[in-house]
Amino acid sequence: MKKIALTLTVLLGTLSASNATAFDGDAEAGKAKSATCAACHGPDGNAPVNIYPKIAGQHADYIYKQLKEFKLGMTSGGSEGRMEPVMSGMAMPLSDQDMKDLAAYFATLKMSAGTTPEDVIEVGQKLYRAGDAERGIPSCAACHGPRGNGTSLAKFPKISFQHPEYIKAQLEKFRDGSRNNDMNGMMGDIAKKLTDKDIEVLSKYLGGLH
Repeated sequence: MKKIALTLTVLLGTLSASNATAFDGDAEAGKAKSATCAACHGPDGNAPVNIYPKIAGQHADYIYKQLKEFKLGMTSGGSEGRMEPVMSGMAMPLSDQDMKDLAAYFATLKMSAGTTPEDVIEVGQKLYRAGDAERGIPSCAACHGPRGNGTSLAKFPKISFQHPEYIKAQLEKFRDGSRNNDMNGMMGDIAKKLTDKDIEVLSKYLGGLH
């Protein structure tokens, strides 16, 4: 477990240093461009339908990265980036500045709070904070932080208060390889070690983590 923690610490430090650049998106311009996004993500960035992610309060760097990779997924025919039929199609006409502006705008909004069912708190907290050394599963908090807020510089997303259904779907995609745009394949490696029960518990636990 110490070896896993050390590796993650070194990686986080390296990523933070290499991404320490100013983000030049214009939030006001992004607001003017966000009308189409509201159909799925809601007018305030808090998706009313749980299969779509809340993007209000998400790190601008992370949103920008995902938009770029959705577009790349479409232009590469799914061989690169992140391919999602709806989002990849929506990202296609966006310029690089459009993506930065939208990312900057949604980052200024506030993500709505979620809840965590009582029956998953104990197990979920243990897995999130400590991982499972016997199975080679590192602590989620090592990258996403004790409160699930992630970190902008390393592009680790905020995952607290996210819809459990969306978290569950993404973990399953990382596990089966249908989503593989994670940094150095880190999430894919971890997700492959998670059981269906692990994913269910973590997804529900994160809903109310704060």
